[in-house]
Amino acid sequence: MKRQDGKPRLFSFTLRDFLIFAAIFICALVLCTLLRRSDISDGFASPVFVLAVLLTSRFTNGYLFGTLAAFLSVIGINYIFTFPYWEFNFTMTGYPLTFFVMLCVSLVTCTMTTKIKQQEQFRMESEREKMRANLLRSVSHDIRTPLTSIIGSTSAILETPDLSLEQQHQLLEDVRDDAQWLVRVVENLLSITRMGEDTRITKQPEAAEEVLGEVARKFRKHYPDVKISVAVPDELLIVPMDAILIEQVMTNLLENAVRHGKNTTHIALSVHQDGENAVFAVQDNGGGIPPKLLPVLFSGTLRHSDTPTGDGKRNMGLGLSVCNAIVRAHGGTMHAQNKDGGAEFTFRLPMIEKEPELQ
Repeated sequence: MKRQDGKPRLFSFTLRDFLIFAAIFICALVLCTLLRRSDISDGFASPVFVLAVLLTSRFTNGYLFGTLAAFLSVIGINYIFTFPYWEFNFTMTGYPLTFFVMLCVSLVTCTMTTKIKQQEQFRMESEREKMRANLLRSVSHDIRTPLTSIIGSTSAILETPDLSLEQQHQLLEDVRDDAQWLVRVVENLLSITRMGEDTRITKQPEAAEEVLGEVARKFRKHYPDVKISVAVPDELLIVPMDAILIEQVMTNLLENAVRHGKNTTHIALSVHQDGENAVFAVQDNGGGIPPKLLPVLFSGTLRHSDTPTGDGKRNMGLGLSVCNAIVRAHGGTMHAQNKDGGAEFTFRLPMIEKEPELQ
């Protein structure tokens, strides 16, 4: 939780933190009770509760529950696990030192944890700013080029009345293609916006087969001349995901296979389970990816002159950087390679919840 000025609250209360604190403290009480039944000495309680304070401070936010754990641990050791049992004895040897050590452990651990989380937040914000800068750089060129082409084509039609119907038809087809490209650029930008300011997304259990089927159906509608095959496992594969964003990823990959694959005629779309991950793959029979581009495909730094076609409005850098950002926001990874004469793009999505990774 944060204050209105944007800084984290040091003594914030959340149900999650309370449950973590309660679980750790109850485990410490149960463990000490079991140890007391098997050991007549009283020295075992202090290290157990010190560990409880350490774990509480590490896995909760702020100082509230770490400090509370320190106070309750000292009271618990004094009242329950030190002779005379179930009585307070503030005069026993070492009591002030035990209290002081536990409080120091709590405060130091809370401070370190808070700083680590703040550093991680700063790192993620830096990564987001870098990604946005790369996207803006690509978008500025991707939008300007087709707009210039649209203006030129429409101006030619309006200002040249003696154009033949065939010439007018060709110019209108160019306008349509450029407009469709702009729509895809806008969809990519909306996908980034949909991920939210903290790059966290809302995932729901989805049937991978249904997602692939929907993507293939839309692709066949727009590219009837390109054959697409879909391979899915025999058993239903349920994957936590934002289905709209993952459809956008696969749509980008399929369209890149057509536009940059050099006469691609067939695309294989598949998904299978590999351990705790669902592996999605898009493989084409085109000309493959230039080896020099493989290390920077997903960085968003591809220049328009780097793309195989050399056509400005056909730059694939924006789409792939968006794909990579979406997959990483799901906690997954993305990979590209040349295989069987064509290109293969794969991405893995965890089938269990995990924190997203940004690198």
